[in-house]
Amino acid sequence: MAPGDLSEQLSAALAPVLGPGVHVEDLTRAPGGASRETWIFTARGPEGAGRRLVLRRDPPGTAPSGLRLEGELLRAAHRAGVPVPDVVVVGDDDAALGPGSLIMDFIEGETIPRRILRNEELAPARLHLAAQCGRVLAAIHRIPPLEIPGLPGGDPLEQLRGVVDRLGQPHPAFELAFRWLGDNRPPRSAQGVVHGDFRNGNLIVGTDGIRAVLDWELSHLGDPLEDLGWLCVKAWRFGSDLPVGGLGTVEQLVDAYEEAGGVSVDSAALRWWEILGTLRWGVICIVQTVTHLSAVVRSVELAAIGRRVCEVEWDLLGLLSVDGPLMDGAPDGHVTGDQPAGPSTLHDAPSAVELLEAVGEFLTADVMANTDGRLRFHARIAANVIAIVGRELTLGPQQAAAHAGLLRELGVDSDAELADAIRSGHLDARSRAVHEVVRATVAAKLAVAHPGYGG
Repeated sequence: MAPGDLSEQLSAALAPVLGPGVHVEDLTRAPGGASRETWIFTARGPEGAGRRLVLRRDPPGTAPSGLRLEGELLRAAHRAGVPVPDVVVVGDDDAALGPGSLIMDFIEGETIPRRILRNEELAPARLHLAAQCGRVLAAIHRIPPLEIPGLPGGDPLEQLRGVVDRLGQPHPAFELAFRWLGDNRPPRSAQGVVHGDFRNGNLIVGTDGIRAVLDWELSHLGDPLEDLGWLCVKAWRFGSDLPVGGLGTVEQLVDAYEEAGGVSVDSAALRWWEILGTLRWGVICIVQTVTHLSAVVRSVELAAIGRRVCEVEWDLLGLLSVDGPLMDGAPDGHVTGDQPAGPSTLHDAPSAVELLEAVGEFLTADVMANTDGRLRFHARIAANVIAIVGRELTLGPQQAAAHAGLLRELGVDSDAELADAIRSGHLDARSRAVHEVVRATVAAKLAVAHPGYGG
């Protein structure tokens, strides 16, 4: 849809709320947002007064995903004292924008995690962000569930298992996590409203701290500790060593949460939810990539996310290694055993890798240097994808041969067979060998997808 058409739809949707004659200016799509679009604009009335607003909507052509429920959640959260934007319009079947849309006030502040963690002007606010997260989460968990009819629920571990089985992509590291989570599950707690995606990246932060909590699309009924564990998942630290979203310590988070009226936090239960959250992020990565591969939404960002699954596998293996790492050091891509000859030299120069390098240099030096916003963001992702493909062409044949040898040593022929053996307990007697093979496999994948990850 052209921006002009969207501007007309926005004007029509806002007229009943802001008055006739309202028109839209400065409509700009925000970068990021793999599953939903975000647009920022100014709505100006006939007397000239302007109001900065944000449109969130499902990509055109996709089924509505619950933004009406999200609007109800935002209003209930506001009543509970959670900092959230004011909701202006919630799309429904009769609205100009359709059901998969939500318009709310624009709140000034920073949302990009790396800037939140590094910008000098936010340094004083960073000292208190972990504790603020605890207080905000306590407020979220005070929302009465009866105010939000229709919130989904269910067993998150069983739900993840169902998604993985439907995807049909075997991941032995995931199976190790499923086994551990099933064997070490903490007692069930009272069900409450869970945000579902509370993390660095879904917060608007200013010099005074957290100004708003965004992206309520995954909210559901569940254990409140799920939100705290999700915030501690390594993916949301963005290179920081601080365990709570890169913002602070677990003690800061938990102390503030409990002081603000949150449930008592058991450290073992919190660790369980962190591991479940890590596994969940890996599954989400696969789901998002399948969205691209199935042509529901074609996106270089969604395609690239598939190569982040091995990061999650590496994180899971570290969390599950109670007695310390099974292999020292970070993945370097080196393999052992018989290795085939290098790539074929049938084709003329430049080689496939050199061609990819040239495209990557073009994206980095020309496209990124002369664009901004969403196009620059996706150009950087595309350059990373080019680099991944080049490393796979270089390392892939040797890695495949070594991986096949490791599987044979366990008496299986594929990752699918290994995943089934872990799930059934068939290889429990060789658990250390299984861990070593899975770790070597994930290290090889990381050497292609993200060399140097983990140190």
